[in-house]
Amino acid sequence: MIAVAKGELKAHLLEYFRRAEKTGEEIIVTDRRRPVLKIVPFREKKPLDEVFGSYRGKMEYSAPLDSPTEEAWGELRW
Repeated sequence: MIAVAKGELKAHLLEYFRRAEKTGEEIIVTDRRRPVLKIVPFREKKPLDEVFGSYRGKMEYSAPLDSPTEEAWGELRW
């Protein structure tokens, strides 16, 4: 993550954009040291089969992955 003031970003915008494209880092833009914007590199979403396809047939699960877990873990309290 890169934190940069608005004025600094304005003066060197292309350099920051190129750095974010190359490294994948996010840019946090600040105004008077307060974060106001986040610039993130664009990434294409991959289909689930492409991401997890190599695990097909190697894993087993007994419940839907999106089922609630409160019973097993208890309610979280902050």
